[in-house]
Amino acid sequence: MARLLRAAQSGLRSSSSFSSSSSSSSSPKIIKHGFHLQSTPPRKSISAFPFHGRAYVSEAISKSPLESNILRILRKEILYQSDYAPPHQPDMKFKSFMVQARPGEQWITMKGKFGDTEDIKIEVTMFDGYQLVPKLGDDSSGESVRLHISLLVDISKGDGSNELEFICSAWPDSLEVQKVYIIRRDGMLAKPYMGPDFGKLKDNIQKTFLEYLEARGINDELSIFLHKYMMNKDKTELIRWLGHVKSFVEK
Repeated sequence: MARLLRAAQSGLRSSSSFSSSSSSSSSPKIIKHGFHLQSTPPRKSISAFPFHGRAYVSEAISKSPLESNILRILRKEILYQSDYAPPHQPDMKFKSFMVQARPGEQWITMKGKFGDTEDIKIEVTMFDGYQLVPKLGDDSSGESVRLHISLLVDISKGDGSNELEFICSAWPDSLEVQKVYIIRRDGMLAKPYMGPDFGKLKDNIQKTFLEYLEARGINDELSIFLHKYMMNKDKTELIRWLGHVKSFVEK
């Protein structure tokens, strides 16, 4: 997974040149908590939740005022997050790819095949950065946010030989390639030559590689799928995290 983290860093460094129309503040920035970018709707009255004070009478006796207040806030936030746009069971299949995900992890793996000989594995981060771009349309004042996801795409022939690897950036509506290189399975060099940045290759070479990925279902449509999937996972992980913290304070 260290390679995936390096890929994320590489994608974020390269993505600063994607939009020449962006302001100087439009370069991607690291997100500590992806959910803080979502707009916050008016909160519902606490009376709307099945929240009963009597259940916590004994707790008030055993917990300090600070701990009791933390628990009250955490319970309220869990109920709010669960009630407003609650997470759902995501689609675990995209074209020929099956999604493999484990609760609590910041990435997922997708596996598929192409033809009879190629195995494809895609490692995907949760939201790991964003880019500020000028707003479009009637309300053109200010800036809007484009969330960033990093991908590692490994394509192998299924015989244990070398693999072709792509470092990609998935934006809400587009997939962009940052690097393409060969991984040697017979002993990786300490500092292998990784090739030039994808954007510096000749246009016909870039086009050929993009068509190569397109034929294998790795394209803009995949980016759209991943952003929907990760938006749901972000909410799921937030609720799970809140629950774990609450459980610790309750002990």
